Amino acid sequence: MSPSRVSFADATRTWLRIGLLSFGGPAGQIAVMHRILVEEKRWIGEERFLHALSYCMLLPGPEAQQLATYIGWLMHGIRGGLVAGLLFILPGFLAIMALSIAYVLWQQQPIVVGLFLGIKAAVIALVIEALLRIGKRALASRPALWVAGLAFVALAVLRLPFPLVVLGAAVAGYLRARFGFGSFAAPRAASPSSKTEPPPIIDAGELTQARPSAIRSLKLLALWLPLWFAPVLLCAGLLGPGSTYTQLGVFFSKMAVVTFGGAYAVLAYVAQQAVERFAWVTPAQMLDGLGLAESTPGPLILVLQFVGFLAAYQAAGGGHPLIAGALGAMLTVWVTFVPCFLWIFLGAPYIEALRDNVALASALAAITAAVVGVIANLALWFASHVLFARLDESGVPDFASLRQVPALLTGVALVSIFVLRWNLARTLAVCAVLGAASSMLR
Repeated sequence: MSPSRVSFADATRTWLRIGLLSFGGPAGQIAVMHRILVEEKRWIGEERFLHALSYCMLLPGPEAQQLATYIGWLMHGIRGGLVAGLLFILPGFLAIMALSIAYVLWQQQPIVVGLFLGIKAAVIALVIEALLRIGKRALASRPALWVAGLAFVALAVLRLPFPLVVLGAAVAGYLRARFGFGSFAAPRAASPSSKTEPPPIIDAGELTQARPSAIRSLKLLALWLPLWFAPVLLCAGLLGPGSTYTQLGVFFSKMAVVTFGGAYAVLAYVAQQAVERFAWVTPAQMLDGLGLAESTPGPLILVLQFVGFLAAYQAAGGGHPLIAGALGAMLTVWVTFVPCFLWIFLGAPYIEALRDNVALASALAAITAAVVGVIANLALWFASHVLFARLDESGVPDFASLRQVPALLTGVALVSIFVLRWNLARTLAVCAVLGAASSMLR
């Protein structure tokens, strides 16, 4: 069956609907896409959906946004991928932009401080929940546990760079399978399907547009690489290599290449660089940005937009800081997401060649195991900065400096998620209200 059976207008409306509903981080966003595209619309089959997801998880960048781009490409070619990917980003981009402006204008108000205090506490619980959820899936074997533990030690104790940890895990997984020591990847189970349901429009079979071509690949590189780097080169030429805009473009372009494992995995590294190296944001502001990204639709990696906004806003001096912040945010989003489209349009035709490659599947599984250790390090970093007033130079908290209100709010968030089983939106709302109330009572 041909994807052309679905009109482009119908697909556009559906992608906008998915973009508006894409709360809850990558797990929730993938669940929304599965429910709408696989179960409700029957546009794509279970096997093809999981195949696309596996490929997107292998790539740097936000896997949910890339999955939308990939399926949109399957449906209607490059224009379909562009619409699907852009509509997945647009609602969150607009929301984060508006909230960033509100943040810099009113962040000193006690009620706003309290709201963000509650959101920070909820974020700690959400990161812990993500750690347990991903760990349950990824750590099914002793070697995977070792990879996760070593990744945590490498980051939290040895302070090794995040990209080096991810690369090391990938190489270990690949070599383990390549030389016959077993694969980190579990066998893929077949998904049952009802015979009464109509067959999906895109099934597990081959598609004509999926045939790889060297000429096509070169044309894509000739188009997308200049698109990616043109704003960065323009900033460097006009403002110099030391300008905040150039630094944002270069740094987040690098992140676009190494952000394996999704937003949770890379945030600790980004926070370390943005706070300690560039001084774009404070630890508290980084946590505020994550709270905003958690509470709005779109990829969680849009927290980088908030970082870009604050970096440019604070560097504006006596000029027009809001305009400067908006430009910094747009530049950050551009260099973060343009590569995502390139990875999909360039690599999707070669997916079939990767489908049964045991060594690559093992490398992906090893990365996923390492991500568990990376997220554990992220949870430790966030909790230390929210719950304690003082940390030493190595990041170890002074336990006598425990902050009572954030600790109580974190307890509420943990109970809400793990005992009461509340969803993300409800937990964030309750913690934000309690945080605001605590600020008004002081």
